[in-house]
Amino acid sequence: MSMDLNDYTIIKEGEAEILMHAKNEVFFNKTQVNNRDMSIAVLRTFISKRKQEHEALLSKRNKKNGSSSDVEDKPNDCDINIEKSNDQGLEEKPNEDPCTASEEPVKIEGKVRGKLKPPRVLEALSASGLRALRYAREVEGIGQVVALDNDKGAVEACQRNIKFNGSVACSKVESHLADACVYMLTHPKEFDVVDLDPYGSPSVFLDSAVQSVVDGGMLMCTATDMAVLCGGNGEVCYSKYGSYPLRGKYCHEMALRILLACIESHANRYKRYIVPVLSVQMDFYVRVFVRVYTSASAMKNTPLKLSYVYQCIGCDSFHLQPIGRTVSKNTSVRYLPGFAPVVPQECSDCGKKFNMGGPIWSAPIHDQDWVTSILADVKSMKNCYPAYERISAVLTTISEELPDVPLFLSLHNLCATLKCTSPSAVIFRSAVINAGYQISGTHVNPLGLKSDAPMDVIWDIMRCWVKNHPVKAQPADQPGSVILAKEPVLQANFARAVASLSKAQAKKVARFLPNPERHWGPKLRAGRQITSKHISLLGEEAVNGCLNDQDSERDAKRQKIEKSNDAIAES
Repeated sequence: MSMDLNDYTIIKEGEAEILMHAKNEVFFNKTQVNNRDMSIAVLRTFISKRKQEHEALLSKRNKKNGSSSDVEDKPNDCDINIEKSNDQGLEEKPNEDPCTASEEPVKIEGKVRGKLKPPRVLEALSASGLRALRYAREVEGIGQVVALDNDKGAVEACQRNIKFNGSVACSKVESHLADACVYMLTHPKEFDVVDLDPYGSPSVFLDSAVQSVVDGGMLMCTATDMAVLCGGNGEVCYSKYGSYPLRGKYCHEMALRILLACIESHANRYKRYIVPVLSVQMDFYVRVFVRVYTSASAMKNTPLKLSYVYQCIGCDSFHLQPIGRTVSKNTSVRYLPGFAPVVPQECSDCGKKFNMGGPIWSAPIHDQDWVTSILADVKSMKNCYPAYERISAVLTTISEELPDVPLFLSLHNLCATLKCTSPSAVIFRSAVINAGYQISGTHVNPLGLKSDAPMDVIWDIMRCWVKNHPVKAQPADQPGSVILAKEPVLQANFARAVASLSKAQAKKVARFLPNPERHWGPKLRAGRQITSKHISLLGEEAVNGCLNDQDSERDAKRQKIEKSNDAIAES
């Protein structure tokens, strides 16, 4: 290769290697190794599930036709879509029929045309191309990987890294200088997987991304603007995502649900809808993996999956207001607005007002079948994942979450409201289970507890706890005083319940790991000059080293300019 390797640092991650220039010309963030490993694990499972769905659809159609003969039936919309793909030289996706995703699948006419081809992947914001290279080299059965960037330097770096990774990378990965939105809009329903991992908000890419995915394809999306999604700038969040966030202990899960609701909103504009398979809050970002389907009838269920959130400003109790509901009569289903309001003007627990946020995605954010498959795959190939410990811990916690409970409680927050000592998590969980409700942890927060118990039951349990562990007298107008002034309707049983510990907790499996090193977090954008204000991101030693290098570079340039000026003056 016609370049001096001494000017570059070789970075190896998984089976891929990239060349990084000493200057921060092309963005690379090693913190995102967790993100890339999780994406590879989901992609492997997607390829496996896609093949199973295709075989099941083949079997179903052949059984319906009585044999695999070439009997022509009247083609339906699904067959027409496949034919269009064939005419455009794209991959046909008969297994990912939009009809298969609806709650009441429509009977499929016709036959499968052509065989399943390897999935095409679009990495819309590739930078150095490390993610695309890892997909190509590590995921068996992957087809073409298209890496895009609108920065010329990034595309040159990506092409250099493709050549550096040998023949497999050269045959599967191609890099283009293009605007991601324009490229996705001009390649509708062309990619089986679209990966969005921007530096900041993905909102500007979502409209084109949902159009670029084939029916039944996968959209992977990262959002790193957590300050916006978690309520730091509510008006900015509303302008970008169409939802208002609330500041609560569950704000990171709410960020996940806001992102899902936003993707669903964009998909609905094109008679499409999403089915989340995995949604993760990790490190400094949220990452969602959703299947995208086309169905005008199934799209009507969207209001049933969205809710507004009422959060009490006094005791932090929260209540969900579904946007829509259905009424069934004989075989017909009517879609109607949700009943309202679910809360009175003042909180029934403490008497304070409510803040309203949302809408958020209130349907399940994970597919437990997928989570189980992904976790099994990760454990069976642990040596293939540089971040194995972290992603297996996250997936283990997700596998034990209650799937249909939006948001979560914080035991410490409940006790802070009442100004009481905190029961252990095991005791509190036992009381909830003994009251006849379910409870689990959450991958978002080690202290978070998901439960289907209503807030009045939760407060009754805490009232019973305080009776055995009295608190100091507080002013009568405090939320905690108002709550404790009421007698509990439910008499809590704090006896140790068998299910009070999850299987992972019982086996002492690590579920929340510390960061592997100091200053583990988002790094600077490519091309940004490092200054002393970046110490919190990079560390004091790294910043001082870079500043010294910058000073020596400036001195060298100054001396060069002075010498050239002196030479001009002498001449």
